[in-house]
Amino acid sequence: MRIVFAGTPEFAVPALKAACDKGEVVAVYTQPDRPAGRGRGLTPSPVKMEAIKRNIPVFQPLNFKSKEAREELRAHNADVMIVVAYGLILPQSVLDMFPDGCWNVHASMLPRWRGAAPIQRAIQAGDKSTGVCLMMMEKGLDTGPIILSVPVVIHPHETGGMLHDKLAEWGAQVVTDGLGLLRAGIRPPPQPQPLEGVTYANKLEKNEAHINWALSALEIADTVRAFNPWPVAETTINGERLRVHDAIAIAYDGPEKPGEVIAITRDGIDVKCGSDALRIQRMQRDGGKPISAPDYVNAHRQRQ
Repeated sequence: MRIVFAGTPEFAVPALKAACDKGEVVAVYTQPDRPAGRGRGLTPSPVKMEAIKRNIPVFQPLNFKSKEAREELRAHNADVMIVVAYGLILPQSVLDMFPDGCWNVHASMLPRWRGAAPIQRAIQAGDKSTGVCLMMMEKGLDTGPIILSVPVVIHPHETGGMLHDKLAEWGAQVVTDGLGLLRAGIRPPPQPQPLEGVTYANKLEKNEAHINWALSALEIADTVRAFNPWPVAETTINGERLRVHDAIAIAYDGPEKPGEVIAITRDGIDVKCGSDALRIQRMQRDGGKPISAPDYVNAHRQRQ
């Protein structure tokens, strides 16, 4: 079984490994190298680095608008294309190129959270569960019929980073299962997505990081979890900018206005919200590293 794999970030690496275990990955497609780090040097994607490690040819076209790019893809003579967080919209001419189709791994239980940031938006919305889907790609945004799916519980203190890593492994599992069925000559009929329950997971933006204290403490706590490790929620406490890495909602019905500090103790910084209060338990000052509430209190006392 000849496979073309297309993916870019760390999330796609476990799925690439799974594809290599189940067939011959004849080519890897990934985004062009981008500037990164303090030196802003061109940096290869995690998928590219994994492909190089495995001696798989790597291709990095800007898009598939040109006939040359499409013919190069066709020349791999692959049976199936697996796409995981590639970052490019594939034209219909590419989707029609492979006998067994183009498969996409998506980190939600579709049709909920179609789009760019399904992991973070699920946590931010307070969802108790999510999952991964292996779907047949079509022209619409994450609208294709489902081949396989796995529901996954979101634990109460799970961050965006934690859930990302967990769903990446489950994404690899559905690739393993799907290719295993294909090798056995079994093609489970793709099931159309339900018409109801469609939501969209818009791309995360840095300007969303500023905490809106008019929201409920629970909504803010969910956002803090969702935005860890990026873009990381932030606020200003006593004139100092703080990035908030961990926080919980606590019951509180005092007279303070949203955004006012209630208390600074070794348990955390308590801040009044639209309803209840948020207890910030792990924070980061400008130029510093993330620290616990007791460490912050000690430093706060030393400055007084």
